[in-house]
Amino acid sequence: MLGIILASVSIFMVPSNNMSWYIKMWALALLSVISFLHLFGGNWSYEMMNSFLNQDSMAAVLVSLTLWISMMMLLASQNSVKMAKNSSSQFINMVLFLNAILIVAFYANSIMIFYFFFEASLIPTLLLILGWGYQPERLQAGMYMMIYTVAASLPLLLTILWNISDSSCSSMLMTSSLRLKSDFINMLWGSSFLTLLIFMAFLVKLPMFTVHLWLPKAHVEAPVAGSMVLAAILLKLGGYGILRMYQYFNFESSNLLVLIFSLALWGGVLTSIICFRQTDFKSLIAYSSVGHMSLMLAGAFSNSSWGWYGALVLMVSHGFCSSALFALANYTYEKTHTRSLFLTKGMLMLLPTLSLWWFMFAIMNMAAPPSINLVGEIMMFPAIIFSSSYYTISLGLMSFLAALYSMYLFTCSQHGGSPKFAKPFSTFKSSGYILMLMHWLPANLLIVKSDIIFLWV
Repeated sequence: MLGIILASVSIFMVPSNNMSWYIKMWALALLSVISFLHLFGGNWSYEMMNSFLNQDSMAAVLVSLTLWISMMMLLASQNSVKMAKNSSSQFINMVLFLNAILIVAFYANSIMIFYFFFEASLIPTLLLILGWGYQPERLQAGMYMMIYTVAASLPLLLTILWNISDSSCSSMLMTSSLRLKSDFINMLWGSSFLTLLIFMAFLVKLPMFTVHLWLPKAHVEAPVAGSMVLAAILLKLGGYGILRMYQYFNFESSNLLVLIFSLALWGGVLTSIICFRQTDFKSLIAYSSVGHMSLMLAGAFSNSSWGWYGALVLMVSHGFCSSALFALANYTYEKTHTRSLFLTKGMLMLLPTLSLWWFMFAIMNMAAPPSINLVGEIMMFPAIIFSSSYYTISLGLMSFLAALYSMYLFTCSQHGGSPKFAKPFSTFKSSGYILMLMHWLPANLLIVKSDIIFLWV
């Protein structure tokens, strides 16, 4: 664990020259392969390095995902940043800085260190959007993202500080074995107020329906690397925080949790319907992310081991799938210079290989076998239905609409007449094939070794 942190920091020391982009990309590739080998090797148990860092299989899985997606971000940004000479050295340093912050956040044992790096991840993401975004509206999108996330996380900071002073312990996994005796806790433990204070920061980061408006704005204005890291990793940081807070605060069910549970499921249905009203590729994929994360949230709040297993599996599978869909949207944009679903037609005639990848990831987005998306949904559906049979209708609708908007996205962009403004002779480069394959392989082959995800609870 310490080796991965040191290695990710040491990549910064590569001197800046014409080859530094490729050297840093290969260093990230090597590091991600080592982390995957570490993931698959040996028997898993909780490992505590010191009072600040720890490692269990949940953190290790998400760190492997972070390293893998960071490498994919550089590969996807090669044309728009490296070839276009668009401040490539600053860009790669920003990606590596964000990578190091996220790794420490996932490995953090102290709740204060986790909170600090949880918030610090916003800074490089904001700089990626402002520095390499598409349109002047990126300023408004960045402001939306900062106001939503920072305002929602300040109550969490107050609750954490109060709890540390009361229990004299900041370790997330040590405090989970304590039963706190304070009168104030006994008074507020089952109440809605404390639940709202603790979970609001993570519900905005996921994001949950009603606090999701910043996400489509940020995605539409972000460069391809910003969209990939937002969808694949930063949204998972919110889910990871919810699961850790359950352990840290010894949560019991409260009235507000039932409301959040219901809002998550019906909000997922509403965002799935909203997908059909989108005209922008990236906006549609962003709203589909809100729907998938609503399902993950319902699995986490079902308060059962199957729901938690399914939530973690869905986080990992959605990380690979949504990242690949944003990369595909970027390749289509480079080809047609538009992200409109009405204007982008007939790509099947121009680039059939790109259409094949669109189809592969569209069916993965609807949880078709053999993707681990299917495993996560199979585990979460019984957990949610057993918690209350009233959720069966919303679950069925969400599953049906996910298949519907995935096929809508595919048919709108790939079928129809050929657009006259597309460049017909530009080819899909080999780096694009590698990028898509390296998203597809782990998202489908991890089903063989999915037991590594199930060892952390």
